[in-house]
Amino acid sequence: MPLPPAHKIAMLGATGLATLLAALSMLGPFSIDAYLPAFPNIQAALHATQIEVQQTLTAYMLAFAVMVLWHGALADAFGRRNVILVSMVVFAIGTLGCASAHSVHYLWVFRIMQGVSAGAGVVVGRAIIRDLYSDAPAARLLSLVTMIFSIAPAIAPVLGGWIVKFFDWRTIFLALLGYTIVLTWFCYKRLPETLPKEKRQPFNPGYVAQNYWAIFSSPLFHMKAGVVAANFAGMFLYIAAAPVMLPQHLGLGPDQFAWLFIPTVAGLFLGSLAANRMAGKSTFGRQVALGFGFMLSAAAANVLYHVFMPPAVPWSVAPMFFYTFGSSLMAPAVTLLALDMFPHIRGTVASCQSFAVTLLGALVAGVIAPFLSHSVLWLASGQLAFALFSLVLWSASRRYRSRRLA
Repeated sequence: MPLPPAHKIAMLGATGLATLLAALSMLGPFSIDAYLPAFPNIQAALHATQIEVQQTLTAYMLAFAVMVLWHGALADAFGRRNVILVSMVVFAIGTLGCASAHSVHYLWVFRIMQGVSAGAGVVVGRAIIRDLYSDAPAARLLSLVTMIFSIAPAIAPVLGGWIVKFFDWRTIFLALLGYTIVLTWFCYKRLPETLPKEKRQPFNPGYVAQNYWAIFSSPLFHMKAGVVAANFAGMFLYIAAAPVMLPQHLGLGPDQFAWLFIPTVAGLFLGSLAANRMAGKSTFGRQVALGFGFMLSAAAANVLYHVFMPPAVPWSVAPMFFYTFGSSLMAPAVTLLALDMFPHIRGTVASCQSFAVTLLGALVAGVIAPFLSHSVLWLASGQLAFALFSLVLWSASRRYRSRRLA
């Protein structure tokens, strides 16, 4: 018989809950990063073009972006735990389909199935944290989730590269299926329900549309969500371009993707650790300003290097450490500021925030990364442009809020 929610929360504790929510959030990077080294093998096995294989990532990102709008609204209406469990089952079916796909078109379909379900852990996880904690404790737990979650982008491409070297690309999806099954069992046994029935919102088209209108008609929400989205896009630009950039420009093989992903994830982890330690000891504004200092310095140095020098390891990938350090340092603060704009529908707000991040990520994967990946200098310039755009949005949000309070 399942344990009551209070007992589950007590048994898990803050660290246990963070670990479980981080494990759910890992489905996204595992779905993206693990199969990147296998692109040439998928292309050959399914007799597809390079663009068709690239579009399996775009299909996933677009499906993720569309469905992520609904995870929060569904969680606000039917409960956090129910939405996560159903999404895990759908994700498992889609992953099995990817492993057995016999054409790139079938792979598109099952990647879409993965995309519509993978975002539940990220969106609902944020709502669960905000259901249980506020202010500095919430920021600490959110940064702890990010610290644990950051392991996934580091190990996923490395594991994917080794798997495709010794087995084949289908084994990557089979390994992901095994992870999903184990995680679903743990969620069923240990994940608490943090939204009581009396606090749930009605799920009807009129009410849902009203909530979405309130959020998307808010200029301040767009600015705050845009800060996180632009920061992510600057990082994801390199991840999406990795199948071209690493072998063609840096001469690295499929089992050497760690050159890019280890500094990227080390920055994410240590930036989240710094955010965790600063929570309650520093203002959100100071934390964000420090984050921008690291991001802009890293992106500008990256551009400057490639103006005068040819691409080379480690110099072409080292700035990613400082960029992601700054990005993850500010992420908990900006995320919580956005969630607190509409405290009665935090799940829906989390969905809209994730939608912004993922939609821009899909644009990066499908259009911007393929266009800029012909040159490492172009990629560095694109990252700098995203960092500057994020700074403009943050500055605009501060001015807008000041005028509203005046």
